[in-house]
Amino acid sequence: MSGHEVVKSAPTESWRSRFIRSMLYGRNVDRSAKARTRVGFAIIAFAAVYLIIGGRLVFFAINGDSHGTRRTASQDATATARPDIVDRNGEILATDVKTPSLFGEPRRIIDKDEAIELLTATLPDLDAGEVRDRLSSRKGFVWLKREITPVQQKEVYRLGIPGIGFLRENKRVYPSGPLASHLIGHVNIDNQGIAGMEKWLDGTGLADLHRAGFATDRLQKPVELAVDLRVEHALRDELLKAKDKYKAKAAAGLVSNVKTGEIVAMVSVPDYDPNNSREANDPTRINRLTTGVYEMGSTFKALTLAMALDSGKANLNTQSDARASLRYGKFSIGDSHPLGRNISLSEVFTYSSNIGAARIALSQGVEAHKTFLCARNCLKAPSRLCRSIGPN
Repeated sequence: MSGHEVVKSAPTESWRSRFIRSMLYGRNVDRSAKARTRVGFAIIAFAAVYLIIGGRLVFFAINGDSHGTRRTASQDATATARPDIVDRNGEILATDVKTPSLFGEPRRIIDKDEAIELLTATLPDLDAGEVRDRLSSRKGFVWLKREITPVQQKEVYRLGIPGIGFLRENKRVYPSGPLASHLIGHVNIDNQGIAGMEKWLDGTGLADLHRAGFATDRLQKPVELAVDLRVEHALRDELLKAKDKYKAKAAAGLVSNVKTGEIVAMVSVPDYDPNNSREANDPTRINRLTTGVYEMGSTFKALTLAMALDSGKANLNTQSDARASLRYGKFSIGDSHPLGRNISLSEVFTYSSNIGAARIALSQGVEAHKTFLCARNCLKAPSRLCRSIGPN
Protein backbone atom coordinates (compact mmCIF):
# COMPACT_ATOMS: atom_id res chain seq x y z
CA MET A 1 0.00 0.00 0.00
CA SER A 2 1.49 3.36 -1.00
CA GLY A 3 1.85 6.41 1.27
CA HIS A 4 -0.51 8.52 -0.81
CA GLU A 5 -4.00 9.20 0.68
CA VAL A 6 -6.95 8.26 -1.38
CA VAL A 7 -9.53 11.14 -1.60
CA LYS A 8 -13.04 10.29 -2.72
CA SER A 9 -14.67 12.92 -4.84
CA ALA A 10 -18.31 13.95 -4.10
CA PRO A 11 -20.84 12.53 -6.49
CA THR A 12 -21.70 14.90 -9.22
CA GLU A 13 -25.26 16.36 -9.20
CA SER A 14 -27.28 15.66 -12.29
CA TRP A 15 -28.54 18.54 -14.38
CA ARG A 16 -32.17 17.71 -13.57
CA SER A 17 -31.56 18.01 -9.81
CA ARG A 18 -29.78 21.31 -10.29
CA PHE A 19 -32.62 22.65 -12.40
CA ILE A 20 -35.31 21.67 -9.90
CA ARG A 21 -33.34 23.11 -6.97
CA SER A 22 -32.81 26.39 -8.78
CA MET A 23 -36.49 26.64 -9.66
CA LEU A 24 -37.66 25.89 -6.08
CA TYR A 25 -35.09 27.75 -4.01
CA GLY A 26 -33.30 30.04 -6.42
CA ARG A 27 -29.56 30.45 -6.67
CA ASN A 28 -27.19 31.14 -3.77
CA VAL A 29 -29.95 30.92 -1.11
CA ASP A 30 -29.73 29.25 2.27
CA ARG A 31 -32.20 26.37 1.92
CA SER A 32 -32.63 25.82 5.66
CA ALA A 33 -33.46 29.48 6.32
CA LYS A 34 -35.98 29.52 3.50
CA ALA A 35 -37.62 26.32 4.77
CA ARG A 36 -38.02 27.80 8.25
CA THR A 37 -39.62 30.90 6.76
CA ARG A 38 -42.11 28.83 4.75
CA VAL A 39 -43.06 26.76 7.79
CA GLY A 40 -43.69 29.97 9.72
CA PHE A 41 -45.98 31.34 6.98
CA ALA A 42 -47.91 28.05 6.91
CA ILE A 43 -48.44 28.17 10.68
CA ILE A 44 -49.73 31.76 10.48
CA ALA A 45 -52.12 30.89 7.60
CA PHE A 46 -53.61 27.87 9.40
CA ALA A 47 -53.95 29.87 12.62
CA ALA A 48 -55.85 32.63 10.77
CA VAL A 49 -58.23 30.11 9.16
CA TYR A 50 -59.01 28.42 12.46
CA LEU A 51 -59.43 31.79 14.14
CA ILE A 52 -62.01 32.84 11.57
CA ILE A 53 -63.89 29.54 11.93
CA GLY A 54 -63.89 29.83 15.72
CA GLY A 55 -65.14 33.41 15.57
CA ARG A 56 -68.02 32.48 13.26
CA LEU A 57 -69.03 29.60 15.53
CA VAL A 58 -69.12 31.92 18.54
CA PHE A 59 -71.16 34.47 16.55
CA PHE A 60 -73.77 31.89 15.49
CA ALA A 61 -73.93 30.48 19.02
CA ILE A 62 -74.77 33.93 20.43
CA ASN A 63 -76.97 35.37 17.66
CA GLY A 64 -78.29 32.26 15.91
CA ASP A 65 -82.00 32.68 16.81
CA SER A 66 -82.28 36.37 15.94
CA HIS A 67 -80.41 35.84 12.68
CA GLY A 68 -82.74 33.02 11.66
CA THR A 69 -85.76 35.09 12.59
CA ARG A 70 -84.62 38.05 10.50
CA ARG A 71 -83.87 35.80 7.55
CA THR A 72 -87.24 34.10 7.75
CA ALA A 73 -89.21 37.30 8.13
CA SER A 74 -87.47 38.93 5.18
CA GLN A 75 -87.63 35.96 2.81
CA ASP A 76 -91.02 34.44 3.58
CA ALA A 77 -92.85 37.75 4.28
CA THR A 78 -95.66 35.78 5.93
CA ALA A 79 -98.56 37.11 7.99
CA THR A 80 -97.98 40.69 6.90
CA ALA A 81 -99.80 43.63 8.45
CA ARG A 82 -103.20 44.75 7.20
CA PRO A 83 -105.13 47.96 7.85
CA ASP A 84 -108.12 47.89 10.20
CA ILE A 85 -111.58 47.75 8.64
CA VAL A 86 -114.21 49.90 10.37
CA ASP A 87 -117.87 50.73 9.77
CA ARG A 88 -119.20 54.22 9.09
CA ASN A 89 -119.15 55.00 12.83
CA GLY A 90 -115.59 53.80 13.40
CA GLU A 91 -116.54 50.44 14.96
CA ILE A 92 -113.80 47.88 14.26
CA LEU A 93 -114.86 45.05 11.95
CA ALA A 94 -111.40 43.55 11.34
CA THR A 95 -108.00 44.13 12.95
CA ASP A 96 -104.58 42.51 13.45
CA VAL A 97 -103.25 41.03 16.69
CA LYS A 98 -99.82 39.57 17.41
CA THR A 99 -99.68 35.81 17.89
CA PRO A 100 -96.72 33.38 18.17
CA SER A 101 -96.05 30.63 15.64
CA LEU A 102 -93.80 27.60 16.17
CA PHE A 103 -90.95 26.86 13.77
CA GLY A 104 -88.00 24.50 13.61
CA GLU A 105 -84.48 24.58 12.17
CA PRO A 106 -83.73 20.93 11.23
CA ARG A 107 -79.99 21.51 10.88
CA ARG A 108 -79.69 22.63 14.51
CA ILE A 109 -81.77 19.87 16.12
CA ILE A 110 -79.50 17.32 17.83
CA ASP A 111 -81.96 14.50 18.62
CA LYS A 112 -84.94 14.61 16.26
CA ASP A 113 -86.74 11.65 17.85
CA GLU A 114 -86.63 13.25 21.27
CA ALA A 115 -87.77 16.59 19.86
CA ILE A 116 -90.74 15.00 18.07
CA GLU A 117 -91.76 13.06 21.19
CA LEU A 118 -91.64 16.15 23.42
CA LEU A 119 -93.46 18.40 20.93
CA THR A 120 -96.31 15.97 20.24
CA ALA A 121 -96.76 15.38 23.96
CA THR A 122 -96.99 19.12 24.62
CA LEU A 123 -99.11 19.88 21.52
CA PRO A 124 -101.41 16.84 21.04
CA ASP A 125 -102.94 18.24 17.85
CA LEU A 126 -99.57 18.01 16.07
CA ASP A 127 -99.27 15.12 13.62
CA ALA A 128 -96.14 13.13 14.54
CA GLY A 129 -95.57 11.89 10.99
CA GLU A 130 -95.86 15.37 9.50
CA VAL A 131 -93.52 16.84 12.13
CA ARG A 132 -90.99 14.06 11.48
CA ASP A 133 -91.06 14.74 7.72
CA ARG A 134 -90.48 18.44 8.25
CA LEU A 135 -87.69 18.06 10.78
CA SER A 136 -85.98 15.45 8.62
CA SER A 137 -85.74 17.79 5.63
CA ARG A 138 -82.58 19.61 4.62
CA LYS A 139 -84.22 23.01 4.89
CA GLY A 140 -82.92 25.60 7.29
CA PHE A 141 -86.43 26.64 8.38
CA VAL A 142 -89.79 24.84 8.58
CA TRP A 143 -93.15 25.77 10.10
CA LEU A 144 -94.40 23.34 12.74
CA LYS A 145 -97.60 25.06 13.92
CA ARG A 146 -99.00 28.48 13.07
CA GLU A 147 -100.86 30.69 15.54
CA ILE A 148 -100.36 28.92 18.86
CA THR A 149 -101.61 30.28 22.19
CA PRO A 150 -99.35 32.04 24.73
CA VAL A 151 -99.83 29.09 27.10
CA GLN A 152 -98.64 26.66 24.44
CA GLN A 153 -95.67 28.92 23.74
CA LYS A 154 -94.61 28.81 27.40
CA GLU A 155 -94.94 25.03 27.55
CA VAL A 156 -92.81 24.51 24.42
CA TYR A 157 -90.28 27.08 25.63
CA ARG A 158 -89.80 25.16 28.89
CA LEU A 159 -88.82 22.05 26.90
CA GLY A 160 -85.57 23.80 25.92
CA ILE A 161 -85.19 22.02 22.58
CA PRO A 162 -82.34 23.48 20.46
CA GLY A 163 -83.48 24.45 16.96
CA ILE A 164 -87.11 25.11 18.02
CA GLY A 165 -88.22 28.74 18.14
CA PHE A 166 -91.11 31.17 17.85
CA LEU A 167 -91.95 33.91 15.38
CA ARG A 168 -94.53 36.58 16.17
CA GLU A 169 -96.99 37.04 13.33
CA ASN A 170 -100.04 39.14 12.54
CA LYS A 171 -103.30 37.27 12.96
CA ARG A 172 -106.54 38.69 11.57
CA VAL A 173 -109.34 38.95 14.13
CA TYR A 174 -113.01 39.80 13.51
CA PRO A 175 -114.60 41.13 16.75
CA SER A 176 -118.14 41.11 15.33
CA GLY A 177 -117.95 37.42 14.34
CA PRO A 178 -120.41 36.42 11.62
CA LEU A 179 -122.30 39.73 11.74
CA ALA A 180 -120.77 41.14 8.55
CA SER A 181 -118.83 38.12 7.32
CA HIS A 182 -120.07 38.20 3.72
CA LEU A 183 -119.10 41.84 3.40
CA ILE A 184 -115.70 41.69 5.07
CA GLY A 185 -114.66 38.26 3.83
CA HIS A 186 -111.66 36.55 5.42
CA VAL A 187 -107.93 35.86 5.06
CA ASN A 188 -105.76 32.74 4.87
CA ILE A 189 -103.09 31.57 7.31
CA ASP A 190 -100.59 34.07 5.84
CA ASN A 191 -102.97 37.01 6.42
CA GLN A 192 -103.69 37.37 2.70
CA GLY A 193 -107.23 38.28 1.67
CA ILE A 194 -109.16 35.59 -0.18
CA ALA A 195 -112.77 36.86 -0.02
CA GLY A 196 -114.86 40.01 0.42
CA MET A 197 -113.29 43.34 1.33
CA GLU A 198 -110.14 41.55 2.47
CA LYS A 199 -109.50 40.28 -1.05
CA TRP A 200 -110.40 43.68 -2.51
CA LEU A 201 -107.72 45.31 -0.33
CA ASP A 202 -105.02 43.02 -1.71
CA GLY A 203 -106.23 43.59 -5.25
CA THR A 204 -106.02 47.39 -4.92
CA GLY A 205 -102.35 47.65 -4.00
CA LEU A 206 -101.93 46.25 -0.48
CA ALA A 207 -100.02 43.21 -1.76
CA ASP A 208 -97.66 45.51 -3.70
CA LEU A 209 -97.05 47.56 -0.55
CA HIS A 210 -96.16 44.37 1.30
CA ARG A 211 -93.64 43.37 -1.32
CA ALA A 212 -92.12 46.85 -1.24
CA GLY A 213 -91.90 46.79 2.55
CA PHE A 214 -94.16 49.81 3.17
CA ALA A 215 -97.20 48.02 4.62
CA THR A 216 -95.88 47.85 8.17
CA ASP A 217 -97.73 47.83 11.47
CA ARG A 218 -99.59 50.99 12.48
CA LEU A 219 -98.59 52.86 9.33
CA GLN A 220 -101.79 52.16 7.43
CA LYS A 221 -105.00 54.15 7.69
CA PRO A 222 -108.18 52.20 8.55
CA VAL A 223 -110.52 51.36 5.68
CA GLU A 224 -113.93 52.88 6.39
CA LEU A 225 -116.99 51.16 4.94
CA ALA A 226 -120.46 52.60 4.37
CA VAL A 227 -121.92 49.77 6.46
CA ASP A 228 -123.57 50.60 9.79
CA LEU A 229 -122.94 47.78 12.27
CA ARG A 230 -126.16 48.62 14.15
CA VAL A 231 -128.32 48.32 11.04
CA GLU A 232 -126.43 45.17 10.06
CA HIS A 233 -127.27 43.61 13.44
CA ALA A 234 -130.95 44.57 13.23
CA LEU A 235 -131.30 43.25 9.67
CA ARG A 236 -129.59 39.96 10.53
CA ASP A 237 -131.80 39.48 13.57
CA GLU A 238 -134.98 39.94 11.50
CA LEU A 239 -133.76 37.61 8.77
CA LEU A 240 -132.95 34.86 11.27
CA LYS A 241 -136.44 35.18 12.78
CA ALA A 242 -138.08 35.05 9.34
CA LYS A 243 -135.96 32.06 8.32
CA ASP A 244 -137.01 30.13 11.42
CA LYS A 245 -140.64 31.18 11.13
CA TYR A 246 -141.07 30.06 7.53
CA LYS A 247 -138.57 27.16 7.82
CA ALA A 248 -136.60 28.51 4.87
CA LYS A 249 -133.23 27.22 3.78
CA ALA A 250 -131.80 30.73 3.54
CA ALA A 251 -132.70 34.40 3.76
CA ALA A 252 -131.06 37.59 2.50
CA GLY A 253 -131.66 41.30 2.80
CA LEU A 254 -130.08 44.59 1.85
CA VAL A 255 -130.49 48.16 3.12
CA SER A 256 -129.17 50.95 0.91
CA ASN A 257 -129.25 54.72 0.83
CA VAL A 258 -131.39 55.50 -2.21
CA LYS A 259 -129.83 58.96 -2.56
CA THR A 260 -126.20 57.85 -2.66
CA GLY A 261 -126.39 54.13 -3.45
CA GLU A 262 -124.33 53.28 -0.34
CA ILE A 263 -124.83 49.81 1.12
CA VAL A 264 -125.80 50.43 4.76
CA ALA A 265 -126.36 46.74 5.54
CA MET A 266 -126.17 43.48 3.61
CA VAL A 267 -126.91 40.13 5.23
CA SER A 268 -127.26 36.60 3.92
CA VAL A 269 -128.01 33.74 6.30
CA PRO A 270 -126.79 31.15 6.96
CA ASP A 271 -123.50 33.02 7.23
CA TYR A 272 -120.14 32.02 8.72
CA ASP A 273 -117.62 33.17 11.30
CA PRO A 274 -114.55 34.64 9.52
CA ASN A 275 -112.48 33.75 12.60
CA ASN A 276 -113.05 30.14 11.49
CA SER A 277 -112.68 30.46 7.73
CA ARG A 278 -113.31 26.74 7.16
CA GLU A 279 -117.03 27.46 7.55
CA ALA A 280 -116.83 29.53 4.35
CA ASN A 281 -116.31 26.31 2.35
CA ASP A 282 -119.85 25.17 3.19
CA PRO A 283 -121.88 25.67 -0.04
CA THR A 284 -125.01 26.52 1.98
CA ARG A 285 -123.28 29.60 3.44
CA ILE A 286 -122.80 31.54 0.20
CA ASN A 287 -123.82 35.17 -0.14
CA ARG A 288 -127.25 34.84 -1.74
CA LEU A 289 -127.24 38.49 -2.81
CA THR A 290 -124.01 38.42 -4.82
CA THR A 291 -123.55 34.74 -5.66
CA GLY A 292 -127.09 33.40 -5.82
CA VAL A 293 -128.80 33.09 -9.23
CA TYR A 294 -132.52 33.80 -9.50
CA GLU A 295 -135.10 34.05 -12.26
CA MET A 296 -136.23 37.61 -12.87
CA GLY A 297 -139.89 36.65 -12.66
CA SER A 298 -142.34 39.57 -12.57
CA THR A 299 -139.49 42.10 -12.38
CA PHE A 300 -139.06 41.46 -16.11
CA LYS A 301 -142.48 43.09 -16.70
CA ALA A 302 -140.99 46.48 -15.90
CA LEU A 303 -138.61 46.09 -18.86
CA THR A 304 -141.46 45.00 -21.13
CA LEU A 305 -143.60 48.00 -20.23
CA ALA A 306 -140.61 50.35 -20.60
CA MET A 307 -140.04 48.93 -24.08
CA ALA A 308 -143.64 49.67 -25.06
CA LEU A 309 -143.48 53.24 -23.77
CA ASP A 310 -140.04 53.82 -25.34
CA SER A 311 -141.24 52.67 -28.74
CA GLY A 312 -144.07 55.21 -28.79
CA LYS A 313 -146.57 52.50 -29.78
CA ALA A 314 -148.22 52.55 -26.37
CA ASN A 315 -148.96 54.88 -23.46
CA LEU A 316 -150.22 54.47 -19.92
CA ASN A 317 -153.84 54.27 -21.14
CA THR A 318 -153.28 51.65 -23.85
CA GLN A 319 -155.74 48.77 -23.26
CA SER A 320 -154.95 45.06 -23.15
CA ASP A 321 -157.46 42.20 -23.17
CA ALA A 322 -157.22 40.35 -19.86
CA ARG A 323 -160.70 38.74 -19.91
CA ALA A 324 -159.36 35.26 -20.55
CA SER A 325 -156.11 33.33 -20.48
CA LEU A 326 -153.70 33.77 -23.38
CA ARG A 327 -152.79 30.66 -25.34
CA TYR A 328 -149.29 30.70 -26.87
CA GLY A 329 -148.10 27.49 -28.47
CA LYS A 330 -148.55 24.73 -25.91
CA PHE A 331 -148.51 27.19 -22.99
CA SER A 332 -151.47 28.88 -21.34
CA ILE A 333 -150.71 32.25 -19.68
CA GLY A 334 -153.05 33.35 -16.90
CA ASP A 335 -153.17 35.69 -13.90
CA SER A 336 -153.05 34.68 -10.25
CA HIS A 337 -155.89 37.11 -9.55
CA PRO A 338 -157.78 37.54 -12.86
CA LEU A 339 -159.53 40.89 -13.37
CA GLY A 340 -161.74 39.56 -16.19
CA ARG A 341 -161.73 42.81 -18.21
CA ASN A 342 -159.67 45.04 -20.41
CA ILE A 343 -156.94 46.77 -18.43
CA SER A 344 -154.67 49.73 -19.11
CA LEU A 345 -150.90 49.59 -19.31
CA SER A 346 -150.64 51.22 -15.87
CA GLU A 347 -152.95 48.52 -14.45
CA VAL A 348 -150.78 45.83 -16.03
CA PHE A 349 -147.94 47.13 -13.88
CA THR A 350 -150.08 47.76 -10.78
CA TYR A 351 -151.66 44.29 -10.71
CA SER A 352 -148.64 42.50 -12.25
CA SER A 353 -150.80 40.99 -14.97
CA ASN A 354 -149.14 38.13 -16.85
CA ILE A 355 -151.74 38.29 -19.61
CA GLY A 356 -151.39 42.05 -20.12
CA ALA A 357 -147.57 41.94 -20.16
CA ALA A 358 -147.55 39.02 -22.63
CA ARG A 359 -149.94 40.82 -25.00
CA ILE A 360 -147.79 43.98 -24.89
CA ALA A 361 -144.65 41.94 -25.67
CA LEU A 362 -146.41 40.24 -28.61
CA SER A 363 -147.60 43.59 -29.95
CA GLN A 364 -144.00 44.81 -30.04
CA GLY A 365 -142.62 41.71 -31.72
CA VAL A 366 -139.86 39.29 -30.72
CA GLU A 367 -137.09 41.10 -32.62
CA ALA A 368 -138.03 44.48 -31.13
CA HIS A 369 -137.96 42.92 -27.69
CA LYS A 370 -134.44 41.52 -28.27
CA THR A 371 -133.19 44.79 -29.69
CA PHE A 372 -134.51 46.81 -26.75
CA LEU A 373 -132.97 44.54 -24.12
CA CYS A 374 -129.59 44.43 -25.82
CA ALA A 375 -129.57 48.17 -26.50
CA ARG A 376 -130.19 48.91 -22.82
CA ASN A 377 -127.93 46.27 -21.28
CA CYS A 378 -125.24 45.44 -23.84
CA LEU A 379 -124.00 48.70 -25.31
CA LYS A 380 -120.37 48.01 -24.41
CA ALA A 381 -120.17 44.23 -24.11
CA PRO A 382 -122.84 41.59 -24.81
CA SER A 383 -123.97 40.02 -21.56
CA ARG A 384 -124.98 36.43 -20.94
CA LEU A 385 -128.60 37.54 -21.11
CA CYS A 386 -128.22 39.01 -24.59
CA ARG A 387 -126.38 35.95 -25.87
CA SER A 388 -129.09 33.70 -24.49
CA ILE A 389 -131.96 35.55 -26.19
CA GLY A 390 -130.15 36.12 -29.47
CA PRO A 391 -130.82 34.12 -32.64
CA ASN A 392 -129.98 30.40 -32.26
